[in-house]
Amino acid sequence: MGMKTAFLTYGPARTSPALKVAATAAYVIGGVLLVWSAYVHFHLWQSVGYRKIPTIGPLFLLQSIGGLALGLLVIAVRRVWAAILGVGFALSTMVGFFISVHHGLFGFKDSSAAPYAHEALIIEIATIAVLIVAGALCFARSASPTLTRTAPSKRASAGA
Repeated sequence: MGMKTAFLTYGPARTSPALKVAATAAYVIGGVLLVWSAYVHFHLWQSVGYRKIPTIGPLFLLQSIGGLALGLLVIAVRRVWAAILGVGFALSTMVGFFISVHHGLFGFKDSSAAPYAHEALIIEIATIAVLIVAGALCFARSASPTLTRTAPSKRASAGA
């Protein structure tokens, strides 16, 4: 892998122990949020009737399968590239919802008052925020435990 894309493979292991725990927790929380979003979309598809909507129904099922797989992947690999995929997935879910509410999508116009709309939106926003933090923590370095010592000034050594 080239130097320009090597950062994509960064994970929590390259940070200090405290940051490693924080990054790992953020990846797990982000993955769980993706799975939760997948569950909400599956519930809407299965129980609320979205499965009967042409094109939108299959997309809800696809979102639930993809969200489950991606959520588990984020938890399993804990790498920057997985966080980026998770953020993109959550963003695309939100964009699809907003397009459907404001303009309609594939002949279907949704409502912001639809069942679980607000909950799903909050989950997507939280997913984006948590996975951005998870990825950012993989770049963080802790301060060196040893202090940098400087040579005493000439004035201080001359008086001694």
